[in-house]
Amino acid sequence: MIMTKTKITVNNNGSLRIEGDFEMLDKSGNPYDLGGREVVSLCRCGHSKNKPFCDGSHKGNFEHDAVAFALPPKK
Repeated sequence: MIMTKTKITVNNNGSLRIEGDFEMLDKSGNPYDLGGREVVSLCRCGHSKNKPFCDGSHKGNFEHDAVAFALPPKK
């Protein structure tokens, strides 16, 4: 199933879940081989041994209550 819109979910105390039609590139513009995945989770805590992907190391080591808010206007 190919989704046309990319959805990013900020999880409480954990990762960023990205799903849909997306491409991930490294700093040099090289694409990651996602093995056909349409959903990945990215590390936010810095503890993952598989960065930039989440490996669950955040459990008990990272706290963030993911509640949406508005950013201030662009300058």
